[in-house]
Amino acid sequence: MRARKQQLAAAPAPRRTTRAAPETLTSGYALVVDRQMKGEFKTHDAARHRAESLKRRFPALQVQIFDAEKKHFERVELTEA
Repeated sequence: MRARKQQLAAAPAPRRTTRAAPETLTSGYALVVDRQMKGEFKTHDAARHRAESLKRRFPALQVQIFDAEKKHFERVELTEA
């Protein structure tokens, strides 16, 4: 009997998921954390609520809201209460 050589196929590399840049949005708002888009929202209030929640939990993060219609970034800072 002849020994069989097992051929091992290299496992495919995991797919990299990339998100669109905020500037590619045409409507709504994007949550941008440390210059990376993390979420999309229909209203400014929803985006602001999530941004403030993140900023309270992780104050060192740079958190911004991107307005797709105006093409404008709004920096989120917490105010002392």
